[in-house]
Amino acid sequence: MDLGTHIKNAKLELSKVIFPTKNQVKQAYISVIIVVTVITAFLALVDLTMSSIMSLILG
Repeated sequence: MDLGTHIKNAKLELSKVIFPTKNQVKQAYISVIIVVTVITAFLALVDLTMSSIMSLILG
């Protein structure tokens, strides 16, 4: 397979790709921010709880 055929096939495959719209990208971005925030808050709560328990046990 030569380079020209490879480039032609790559262009053909790229024409089949459905790229997300600007609105879809924005919604996905907001969803990721929300999920990361919730997980961060959960882990902070677990850390606070565990450190409080350890302080009571050791302290």
